[in-house]
Amino acid sequence: MTYKEILKKYWGYDGFRGVQEQIIESIGSGRDTLGLMPTGGGKSITFQVPAMAMDGTCLVITPLIALMKDQVRSLREHGIKAAAIHTGMDRDSIIATMENCVYGGCKFLYVSPERLSSDLFLTKLKHVRICMICVDESHCISQWGYDFRPSYLNISDVRKLLPGVPVLALTATATPRVTDDIQDRLGFTERNVIRMSFHRENLSYVVRDTENKLEELRHILDCVPGAGIVYTRNRRDTKEISDYLEKNGVTSTFYHAGLSPEVKDARQSIWTKGGCRIMVATNAFGMGIDKPDVRTVVHMDIPDSIEAYFQEAGRAGRDGLRSYAVLLHSPGDRRTLSKRISDTFPKEDFIRGVYDRLAYFHEMAVGDGRGCTYSFSLGEFCQHFSLPVIPAESALRILTRMGYIEYIDEADYSAKLLFTAGRDDLYRIHEDSTTENIMNVILRLYSGIFTDYAYIDEKLVCTRAGVDHETMYMTMQNLQSQGVVRYVPRRRTPVITWARERIDSAMLNFDPEFYRLRLEEYKERIGAMMEYVTRRTGCRSRMLLHYFGEERKQPCMNCDLCLEDTGDSMTRGQRDTIRTHIASVLSMENCPQQKIYDLPYDRRRIDSVLKFMTAEGEISVRDGKVVLEKEYD
Repeated sequence: MTYKEILKKYWGYDGFRGVQEQIIESIGSGRDTLGLMPTGGGKSITFQVPAMAMDGTCLVITPLIALMKDQVRSLREHGIKAAAIHTGMDRDSIIATMENCVYGGCKFLYVSPERLSSDLFLTKLKHVRICMICVDESHCISQWGYDFRPSYLNISDVRKLLPGVPVLALTATATPRVTDDIQDRLGFTERNVIRMSFHRENLSYVVRDTENKLEELRHILDCVPGAGIVYTRNRRDTKEISDYLEKNGVTSTFYHAGLSPEVKDARQSIWTKGGCRIMVATNAFGMGIDKPDVRTVVHMDIPDSIEAYFQEAGRAGRDGLRSYAVLLHSPGDRRTLSKRISDTFPKEDFIRGVYDRLAYFHEMAVGDGRGCTYSFSLGEFCQHFSLPVIPAESALRILTRMGYIEYIDEADYSAKLLFTAGRDDLYRIHEDSTTENIMNVILRLYSGIFTDYAYIDEKLVCTRAGVDHETMYMTMQNLQSQGVVRYVPRRRTPVITWARERIDSAMLNFDPEFYRLRLEEYKERIGAMMEYVTRRTGCRSRMLLHYFGEERKQPCMNCDLCLEDTGDSMTRGQRDTIRTHIASVLSMENCPQQKIYDLPYDRRRIDSVLKFMTAEGEISVRDGKVVLEKEYD
């Protein structure tokens, strides 16, 4: 089948969007390829379609476990064999999944980057016929990127293990410097970047100066109807802002990493289906959102980087309709950003102290620890040693970059279950039909559950049993209280792994590449963000595009700066109406051009539209006369 036939058969689309087809043809021909596509550009199609045309298994490396699970489920619903290996799976489950791949029973294998350092995984991978490697969120491999993850560096070892297998790297946020670094670190045989324009014609970027952000937020939501996302940096603020909106008649809910998986799933589902209008969230909310009709994204706090802002703001207006990305700025924000630098890059002595305290916390002697993994509570750790939370977490991340530990702030552990009652004893237990149904489903799905814990997929059990998660949870708790089972619900918890033996903290090597250069680079990102916020002339869209190496001559004519420059506040519809009338006047033979100003519109608006039409190449000035270069439809 051709690529378009595959697209139609499995996904139901008649054609590709943007640069999807170019990327597919490039990787399909065996060329290492870097695809730059903005949020919502349809990245998954670019590796799923060509892989379906190849023999073998597509290895997909992604750090987003929730997205990984969603894509596996979606592929299976389309009749495509797919599986995932991630933190929380037991050894037997990993072996079973890999064996299935070895014998050709899996078309797509999703893995977290941490898994690439596992000897078990690498040993099995040698025997799998891999047709291509897809690296999602590939900016994470660059130490110049805003979200560097050391585990991504293991991908180069996988490439050596699979010579000749092409790599498709995908990202929605990469500066020119990061773009080059991605290709170098992934060992591209040649430079090959395919870009989709990051320009969003329907998205208006706005910065609002205000002393009262809550009142300004309410004003914005009153003016712009429809669904929205409100981003804030503080978990506590998510609830407070949501409560404020509810009291003022705006239905909302809140979301942050500290909520249980069940609560997060429920709230995202309610918002996605229109059960409430506004989601107030930290940056933990966003990846994998499938809601095209978000009209407004408001940032209550200034993000750390243009990359983060662009990605979060880009969740508005994916349906192509007019939408707004608004950043609220108050006089104290500059001081807050300055403090963020010292919090994110604490002094070297502070980092050495955190390293020592972590060793005490884990009772780790000098020379011990390599490969040891511990669940970790940042709050408990900081309380025990009277450490400030934000700088302490930053120290852990710097130690991770330096290769001494690996700090994962949200490892996902699947639920596990062990039947302590014998199989014969179950027949003598008289429970309601729902309990019996759930038990029968579990017994059919999982073997060996009477001799050892089995990791179970709670969503799968609920689907097969026809119950919701709360019913299953309460059922398991009831059976556990009776001594029938031992049940550990699914949980997400921070994890620390000692990547090297513990050393004396005085021996920590603060290589400039890992600390001082990163500090300077972080200051540059903060500076770029402040320049964006405080700029009073120009075009915000052009500023963002320039940051990512894309030059655009025409102003967007939709951001706050463009509208201020023209002195008007036209809607797109109003502007287009004036454009049509001006084009009509200019197309008339021997018509005096003064007729343009006889149109029933404010002169400033006419001048504004003439300026825009000139920038778009629709009109030009020749010998002092305005000439229509192309018809406006």
